[in-house]
Amino acid sequence: MLEELKAEAQQVLEALFSEGLIPFALFAGKVECIAPDEYIIRFYDSRLYSVDVSWRQDECFRDVFRITVLQRVGRMTDPLSRKPGHDQRNAKVG
Repeated sequence: MLEELKAEAQQVLEALFSEGLIPFALFAGKVECIAPDEYIIRFYDSRLYSVDVSWRQDECFRDVFRITVLQRVGRMTDPLSRKPGHDQRNAKVG
């Protein structure tokens, strides 16, 4: 079952990258079941090592994984993409 999830995860990652929804390609290197309904998908990528996925058998794994990856990538910060107003180093005090 874990190999099937790994294959599905890779298909989702390829789709997200080709749709321009994630800024870099990822490879689903390993899927681990860490608890009932809890999985870690390891990417072995320095930008994003892994994601934790809560997935129940009655849910569509692809949909849950897709949402999880998009949320996680959305939380990543890139100092080069920040708007100048968001950089507090040059903020005036007082």
